[in-house]
Amino acid sequence: MIYLKAVVVIPTYNEKDNLEKLVAEVLAQDDGIQIIVVDDNSPDGTGIIADAVAAGNNRVTVLHRSAKLGLGSAYREGFRSALANHADYIIEMDADFSHDPECLKLFLNKIRDYDFVIGSRYLNGVSVVNWPIRRLLLSYCANVYTRFITGITISDCTSGFKCFRKEVIEAIDLDKVKSDGYSFQIEMNYRCIEKGFKVAEIPIIFIDRHSGTSKMSKKIVREAVFMVWKLRFGSILEKLFNRGIR
Repeated sequence: MIYLKAVVVIPTYNEKDNLEKLVAEVLAQDDGIQIIVVDDNSPDGTGIIADAVAAGNNRVTVLHRSAKLGLGSAYREGFRSALANHADYIIEMDADFSHDPECLKLFLNKIRDYDFVIGSRYLNGVSVVNWPIRRLLLSYCANVYTRFITGITISDCTSGFKCFRKEVIEAIDLDKVKSDGYSFQIEMNYRCIEKGFKVAEIPIIFIDRHSGTSKMSKKIVREAVFMVWKLRFGSILEKLFNRGIR
């Protein structure tokens, strides 16, 4: 049992087959957990299902958006809403059961000693189930590439299962976080570490989605490829500028 408020932000787009069951399992982990569903006007009616769930449970809130506006922007809106609702911890989580709700207890235990906690697929080897080898290699190599360019030592830089103390999100200027695909995860990690926040990783088993279709696209991959260089050079230029004005 936790005594602080933890808010789980769950972006959705066409997740009607998963959402109701996922919400029930997440809330069952602890009485202190609340949920914010951020739905991007899902054509399959996910938003309607979310509203029905929220109507019967005051621990669930739904944010409706006009269209599919991107994963990063969904999290930014969810984070702002969580802060406005006085969250102590903010958790991001996929809607497709690739992230096990039972791991939430591990996050809430670990976050007591760290500023943010990442659920890692690569901390102890590779812990991914049901991915085709091409997708696994893409993800694994993307993490190697990200660590090499940015200098981040996190084993799973692209994980979308993580927990932040509210102070971390408050310290990050969300208006300056521009990534919308999976590079959002990289950018958030980079900015948190750049500000000196202490990170921990916990091993998770990532299981490919129960139902629905993957949101991965070539555009998302390209964004991630170029984002790491933008972060690296932006950091170097900022340091040079700061030295110059002194």
